[in-house]
Amino acid sequence: MSSVQTIEVHTAPAYEVTIGAGLLRECGARLKAVLGGCRIAVVADSNVAPLYLETVCASLRDAGFAVCSYVFPAGEAHKNFTTLSAILEFLAESQLTRTDCVAALGGGVTGDMAGFAAASYLRGIRYVQLPTTLLSAVDSSVGGKTAIDLAAGKNLAGAFLQPAAVLCDTDCLRSLPAAVFADGAAEAIKTGVLSGETLFSLFEDGTLTDAPAEIIARCIRYKAGVVERDEKEQGERKLLNLGHTAGHAIEKCSGYAIPHGHAVAAGLAIIAFCMTHTVGIQRRGLKGYLKSFIKPFLLMLPLNLIEQIVRPFSLALRLYGNLYGEEMVTHELGNLFPLVLPLLMQVLSLLFCLIQAVVFTMLLSIYIEEAIEE
Repeated sequence: MSSVQTIEVHTAPAYEVTIGAGLLRECGARLKAVLGGCRIAVVADSNVAPLYLETVCASLRDAGFAVCSYVFPAGEAHKNFTTLSAILEFLAESQLTRTDCVAALGGGVTGDMAGFAAASYLRGIRYVQLPTTLLSAVDSSVGGKTAIDLAAGKNLAGAFLQPAAVLCDTDCLRSLPAAVFADGAAEAIKTGVLSGETLFSLFEDGTLTDAPAEIIARCIRYKAGVVERDEKEQGERKLLNLGHTAGHAIEKCSGYAIPHGHAVAAGLAIIAFCMTHTVGIQRRGLKGYLKSFIKPFLLMLPLNLIEQIVRPFSLALRLYGNLYGEEMVTHELGNLFPLVLPLLMQVLSLLFCLIQAVVFTMLLSIYIEEAIEE
């Protein structure tokens, strides 16, 4: 494997994802070839800015770009209209034009925020992704989804805007705390579920931690193919939301104290247990794989509790559920609430786990109700 890999995403327009070490130091020269001369506004959060902002800005200036930067408070709690408005005001004050560019330097929150700002400002300007976390490298930096959260839920306002380029510097992964690295591992495992056993073999032999560039490349190649066939998520791309229906509910109901990757890991575990109970997949199959891979990342909830929560819904899911087509659902619990109450009583003594059990149970009940109505 070469030290730098390049993957082309054939959307309209197409763009390249470059993966390798030291790319932030080289970002000016690499982006010059893509963008030409322009002004670039670098957007980063308060965690990433002290680590990489000066390196990126210096590289861009050396390549002849006019550079300005904006730093916002880190965390999902700041992925909202207030932060978006502040970024847009900054872009206007900095006099960016339609020929200029926004650079998202950071993880998934920064990519979502900066991308949505670029999609909104002057009805759309270019942006590039400079992911610094495993999660943004394997998933969110590619595909053009941008969004902010609303009070009603996660990622409910946003736009599709493909980046002009993605530069994934694998050196950034060295600075990640273990919990943040685990967030990205959950998204990589999700891709492994969808793409097949070849990617899973790399989790088993330790490639994820020892040589993450290979797993990043495989995840991006898989996602790029899906996005090329279904850019606006009208069909096949919905599969990339595997585990996210439950995951987004867990995030929101925890006040975003449970991070995205951990929530998705819980969502994957829920789906794995449901499928083993409803469609007869053998324990050594999907459930066995996911249990062994996801367990280290489920810091907030024991897997046996998830299984206890899911089992009462197995028959209903067998009759009405289609677990491959997860979508966000908004129906009220209605007549299904009596099914939830006995389960809640069983775990009443586990106060913290009870909160999460309510989220899981409500979600599954709503899904069943929606399937019945269809």
